[in-house]
Amino acid sequence: MKLTTVEAGAYLHHIHLHSPDPDALAQFYSDTMDMPVVEREGDIIICRGPRRRVLISKGPAKKLAHCAFACRDVDGLKRIYERAIAEGLDPRTFSTPLLGPGAFVVRDPDGNHVVFGMAKGGDEIKVGIKGPIQHLTLASQDIGAIERFYAGMLGFAVSDRVLGEDGEVMTCFMRSNHEHHTLACFLHRNRSGIDHHSYEAGDFTTIRDWCDRFADREIKLMWGPGRHAPGNNIFIFIVDPDGNWIEVSAELEVVYDRPVREWPHVERTLNMWGDGLMRA
Repeated sequence: MKLTTVEAGAYLHHIHLHSPDPDALAQFYSDTMDMPVVEREGDIIICRGPRRRVLISKGPAKKLAHCAFACRDVDGLKRIYERAIAEGLDPRTFSTPLLGPGAFVVRDPDGNHVVFGMAKGGDEIKVGIKGPIQHLTLASQDIGAIERFYAGMLGFAVSDRVLGEDGEVMTCFMRSNHEHHTLACFLHRNRSGIDHHSYEAGDFTTIRDWCDRFADREIKLMWGPGRHAPGNNIFIFIVDPDGNWIEVSAELEVVYDRPVREWPHVERTLNMWGDGLMRA
């Protein structure tokens, strides 16, 4: 299977969230997630921090307007576009203030809009706590369809799967570069859309710094600190005012060449400082 998106070195560039109260949500991301630059482009609010960007517009909570992956070069973007054409995905031109000309969008089986493009230069924020936006996790009632779309049709690579006792896939971790996952999907029995998105802190010391930042704002950790088995990353989770889960992660596995691993699904996992419930 040709790994078109992996070969293009695509990485998660930004996400666009809907919100019943875009201004309140933008204030949260600006302050809590250290995205100090807040701009408006029509009805869209753009929050920017060092290597992280979140767009917000009016709509129902916990709904993804789109996610956007940026490619390493124009040739890689062209190959993904040609793959999308060949697979019958009907890629269409997409305009966003955060990507340059040539961006396009496709829709996955759950109706999520997935954009590919080239990052614009000159908008990088240099100062702030480390935490580039790193991965998006979808909620879906049909993980098989999501995997077939991203891995089978767009050329993502599957890193790991988590299986239930009956062999049903509960979670699929996929990558668009050498990071263990830039996109994942959790099985949800009664909804689809977004489960959470994550920022890469790099090391445990920076995880500590994020915890201190959240504590200063009296924001409760919903899960963690702990360490995931798939990906082997340290994590903490908080939740934004709309109920979107946010992960800050560190030490995520780098994958170059290994078989897909399969893990048993468990209901409980051990936190660094006690028991914590799995949400998947």
